[in-house]
Amino acid sequence: MARAHIGISGWRYEPWRKVFYPEELRQADELHYASRALSSIEINGSFYALQTPDRYADWYASTPNDFIFSVKAPRFITHIRRLRDIDGPLANFFASGLFELKEKLGPLLWQFPPSFQFDAELFESFLAKLPRDLNAARTIAEHHDSHLRSKPDLDVPHNHRMRHAIEIRHQSFATPEFIALLRKYHVALVVADTAGKWPHLEDLSAPFVYVRLHGAEKLYASGYTDTALDDWAARIKAWTSGHKAVDGPRVAEPATDSAREVFCYFDNDIKVRAPFDAQRLMQRLDQPIRQPAGEPLPAAAQ
Repeated sequence: MARAHIGISGWRYEPWRKVFYPEELRQADELHYASRALSSIEINGSFYALQTPDRYADWYASTPNDFIFSVKAPRFITHIRRLRDIDGPLANFFASGLFELKEKLGPLLWQFPPSFQFDAELFESFLAKLPRDLNAARTIAEHHDSHLRSKPDLDVPHNHRMRHAIEIRHQSFATPEFIALLRKYHVALVVADTAGKWPHLEDLSAPFVYVRLHGAEKLYASGYTDTALDDWAARIKAWTSGHKAVDGPRVAEPATDSAREVFCYFDNDIKVRAPFDAQRLMQRLDQPIRQPAGEPLPAAAQ
């Protein structure tokens, strides 16, 4: 059976303090705490601005040995350049410090805006550029330009695979042609629960599954009921075991059944739902709650 990594999108939210985080906890220690309460975190600061090698190195040092980070790729590439003239921005992103996460680097998340429509030629050109391992990413990073304000990080001591996931928000992507492209390049389509606002597709297109839970009833705000969490747990168990998952919306022929690693992140953070819902899902998957010694498991936020 493949592993399931359950976590949160980001970890630094003011409303979480004194609720998820203990009252006396320093802000500088929030990642240390969150990484011991959950098994994975999606870095989203990288979506808004390039980070630095020192920052990535600090995140690596603050987390347990078996922790996994997913990293949200820059909106400059997906939202501003909209996949055009992106060689320089791609190089800058890969040179900005990602390699400091070493073996803790999980998938890269590429999220597209609701106004971005499917263009098969443009999208295939983008997918073909994505590196499949760290050495390939380093080759791209070597072409960084002056927009990279920190010292370029080009040290890859140990090569390992890179994985990519695409989150779409326009109905034009709900076509077999798009799924075929993702399967050709072994890129995952994000299974996104967005309270019905954007497309929810469960077509499997890669050796792993990437899930983002933004809220079942209200985007970024509503929590998940016991019934909803039971349903997501059933899906994750099916995906990780290689069995047929609970039927979900698809636009292409089903993928071949095989055990797939799962990365699942809660992004319903406005009302402090995410970390508690993540822990409740972990319990349903019989995963130990990674909690600092002596700290009780908080009651689920409803």
